[in-house]
Amino acid sequence: MPRSLDVIIVSYNTRADTLACLAALVAPPPRDLGTILVVDNASSDGTVDAVRGAWPRVEVVALERNGGFAAANNVGFARTTAPLVLLLNSDTIVPPGAIDVLADRLEATGAVAAGPRLVNEAGRPEVSFGRMLTPVAEAVQLLRGRLARSSAAWARRRTDQHVSEERDVDWVSGACLLVRRDAAHAAGFLDERFFLYEEDVDFCAALRARGGRVLFTPRATVVHRGGRSGAPKSGQYDRSHVLFYDKHAPHWAPWLRAWLRVRGRAVR
Repeated sequence: MPRSLDVIIVSYNTRADTLACLAALVAPPPRDLGTILVVDNASSDGTVDAVRGAWPRVEVVALERNGGFAAANNVGFARTTAPLVLLLNSDTIVPPGAIDVLADRLEATGAVAAGPRLVNEAGRPEVSFGRMLTPVAEAVQLLRGRLARSSAAWARRRTDQHVSEERDVDWVSGACLLVRRDAAHAAGFLDERFFLYEEDVDFCAALRARGGRVLFTPRATVVHRGGRSGAPKSGQYDRSHVLFYDKHAPHWAPWLRAWLRVRGRAVR
């Protein structure tokens, strides 16, 4: 019987994290697990050899250059076949049963994509979902992110309340994103112009544009250690940010470019 779930893990100079991610993923593995595929973006830290040595049953694609997160995931889609595909960051730790719960909620609700509650290593929740990007939505998301990082008891209560409700959302984080293959195919997979950042929001927008629902569910929890690939955020984030507005809200893009110029972060 064909397996129903494949996992794609993109790595870039995260050898230790990738090995830890794999160890957690298979202890025990999700039910109906098919292929675990690591797509390595030309790491220089020995990730490929380490994974092949420690996990001979894990398939590895060693890319010759770092083409970015979206492009690497698209390589993974092309190399896998299961009807459900889990995009999983190498800096995540999956507790036993979490992916099964995520898949169950995807099937039960009829959503085309689903993301779990993400928490850091201390168990503090992230705000890993939100509304489609607009200046107002970004301001709200920024405030919620600050509350999530706050040590104030009232801020923690607000964050816990916000991430405790299962709901349809505009996007979920690509750190752990379960998607139906047919919906991903119809959406054209990930837009490879996004080297890093905003590709998950863009992908979810493409899924929703074809009538799909995107689900956030706190019934599944995954640890996201976060920001460990060594990729600098500032310049690349700004480029992806501008690209997103050029694509989805071109009337706002000149204002974003002007704001970045004022801050000395002009994007070509």
